[in-house]
Amino acid sequence: MTRAHPPVGARQPVSASLSLNVLTMNMHMGFGFFNRRFILPELREAVRSVSADVVFLQEVHGEHQRHASRVEGWPTISQYEFLADSMWSSFAYGRNAVYPEGDHGNALLSKYPIVRHENLDVSIHGTEERGLLHCVLEVPQFGEVHAVCVHLGLREKHREQQIRLLAQLVRRLPEGEPVIVAGDFNDWRLRADALLEGTGLHEVFVHHTGAAARSFPARWPLLRLDRIYVANAQSRRPRVLSNRPWSHLSDHAPLAVEVSL
Repeated sequence: MTRAHPPVGARQPVSASLSLNVLTMNMHMGFGFFNRRFILPELREAVRSVSADVVFLQEVHGEHQRHASRVEGWPTISQYEFLADSMWSSFAYGRNAVYPEGDHGNALLSKYPIVRHENLDVSIHGTEERGLLHCVLEVPQFGEVHAVCVHLGLREKHREQQIRLLAQLVRRLPEGEPVIVAGDFNDWRLRADALLEGTGLHEVFVHHTGAAARSFPARWPLLRLDRIYVANAQSRRPRVLSNRPWSHLSDHAPLAVEVSL
C-alpha cells in the first residue's frame, strides 16, 4: 500500500541548496535484539526523535496473522503505516518474502510525496527473496529525487549479482538527478564500492571517514553491513546511532546523514 500519486507538472529546479535528513535501519520485524520483545511502539518514538525526512527500512512486516493474534500491542495496520503515523505523509512498501502467515520486505517513509515507486525483484532462484524498492520523491522547490531501499543476500555471489542489478538501475536514471541508495547490504567483505564504480554513487561514511560504518551487531558494532550512497548530491555529518535506545531496538545500528541537493 502507498499514498503515491502521479506526478503533476514539469520539474522546476531552483538554485538554492536543500537538505534532507536520511535514516536507514534494518528493523528486525519490530522485535528486539534477541527476538524476545516486541518493540515497534518504542521504535516509532525513536525514529520520530531524529526528525528524518526520508526513512529507509528493511525487514518490515506488511502483515503477519500469527503475530497479530498472539503479540500484545500488534498494530491493526501494517508496520510501515504504524511507523509513518502523522510524521511521514507518503510511504511505499516492497513485498519481498511471502509465506502462509504474512509477508515482509522493504519500506520507505517520506515527508515528501512519493510520485512513483517500483519494487525490483533481485532474488536468486531458490534462495532468499530480496528486492530493490525504487521510489521517486517530488521535493518542493527542487524536483525529483530517487531513493532506493536495499536489502541484499547473505551469500557473496548472490550479493555481487544483486549489486550489479543495482548498478544497472542507477545507470538508467535521468542524468543529473539526485540519487540516495541506503539499506542493509550484508557486505561484510566490503565489495560493494568496487562493483558500483562508474555509477556516480559514493558511500557517505567512506567519503567522510575513509571506511564504511560498523553497524552490526547493534550493541557491539563490528561488521560493516549497512550503507548510504549518494549521487548528484553532497553528504554531511554521517552518524551511526549505536547508543540507547537504538542498541536495544534491533540487531543493526541505524545510520543517518544529511544530504544536500
